[in-house]
Amino acid sequence: MKAVHFGAGNIGRGFIGETLAANGFEINFVDVNETIIDALNQRHGYEIELADESHKRISVHNVAGINNGKEPEKVVQAIVEADIVTTAIGPKILKFIAPLIADGIKARQKAAKTTPIDVIACENMIGGSQNLKKEVYSHLAEAEQTFADKYIGFPNAAVDRIVPQQKHDDPLFVSVEPFKEWVIDEHQMANPSLKLESVHYAPDLEPYIERKLFSVNTGHATVAYTGKYLGYSDIGSAIADPKVLQQLKRVLKETGDLLIAKWNFKRSEHEAYQHKIIGRFENKYLSDEIARVGRTPIRKLGYDERFIRPIREAKERNLSYEALLETVGMIYTFDEPKDAESQKLIEMLKSESLQEVVVATTGLKDEALINEIEHSYQKAVKDHK
Repeated sequence: MKAVHFGAGNIGRGFIGETLAANGFEINFVDVNETIIDALNQRHGYEIELADESHKRISVHNVAGINNGKEPEKVVQAIVEADIVTTAIGPKILKFIAPLIADGIKARQKAAKTTPIDVIACENMIGGSQNLKKEVYSHLAEAEQTFADKYIGFPNAAVDRIVPQQKHDDPLFVSVEPFKEWVIDEHQMANPSLKLESVHYAPDLEPYIERKLFSVNTGHATVAYTGKYLGYSDIGSAIADPKVLQQLKRVLKETGDLLIAKWNFKRSEHEAYQHKIIGRFENKYLSDEIARVGRTPIRKLGYDERFIRPIREAKERNLSYEALLETVGMIYTFDEPKDAESQKLIEMLKSESLQEVVVATTGLKDEALINEIEHSYQKAVKDHK
C-alpha cells in the first residue's frame, strides 16, 4: 500500500511515518526542506529513538521524498496512486497544501480512480481534517466536489506524541517519547475497511480531541508560560520547580472537571490519564525549550484554543477557571525574541489599549471575562516586578 504524507519534520517522521511504515506502507514524504527530501531519496529509510532509559532504535523503511515546491506534478501523481493521505505540517500550513490535494483529487477523477481514500490531518487542532476539506473544496468545481463526496473522506483525528526540539548530524534521525496516541473518527471515513494497527478508531472523536487538547496541550503550554514567567528556559527545569508543578496540577484539575462534566469521563480514569501526562512532562529525556513550546502565543490565546475555550465552557457550567485565568495573564508577558508572534503581542500591548488587545487575541465578547483577563495580566505584571 502507498501513503502520501505532507510534512517530513520530526512529528511526520517520528510519529505518523513510523506508524504508517509499521502498517506496511510505502511512504512519499512531501516537504520543501531539500536536505530532508534529498536524504530520504538517497537512503529510503531512517531511524527513530525512544526518549527513555531503553534508547530503543526503530528502523523505518520504504520511504521517499517529493519537494512540492519543485515537483508539484509528482505530488499529484503520488496522490493518484495513494491508499491514504496524511498531514503533520501545522494548522496554519493546511491551506497552502490544499490546492495540491485538490489537484490530486481531480487527477484521480480523470483517471477514473474510484477506490475510496481518506485524507487525515494529524494536527494539534479541533476539526483539522474537516478544516482541510473546506480549503480543498474551495479549489474544486461542483462536479469534482461530487466525486470527492463519494470517494474522498476527511476524517478528523487526534494525535498525541511529544517530539522535543533536537539537532542531530543525521538530518533524518529523530528522538520521540515512547507514548503515542492516534485516534480517527471512523464515521467520517470514506474507506473504513483500511484501519491501521496501533491507531484507535472512535465513533465520536470530539471527547478524545478535547481531552488531549485541554490536558496535554493546555498542560504543556502552562508549564512553558509559568516556567518562562519564573525565569526558566526549558521544560525540565521548569517542572522541577514546585510552583510550576502546582500551577500545572491546578490547571489540569480545572480542565479535568470540565471534561468530566461535559463527556462523562470516569474521574478515576481521567485522573490516571492526567498523572501519566505529568510524568511525560517530567521525563528528563524529553526536556524541551520553553521558547519552542510557548511560541505563537497569539494563536494559543485563540477563541477555540487550549485556554480560552476551556475558560469559556467552565464559566458556562459554573466551574472554576481561576488557574487557567492566571496562566492566560502570564501568556501576555511572554517575551521570546525569536518568536514573531511573541514580539507582535508585545508591540500590540504597547500601542493599543489592554482591552483592545484582549479582544483581538481572544475573540471574546463577554465583557466580564475580558475584564477578568485584563486584571489577570495586570496582576501578572505587578507580581513580576
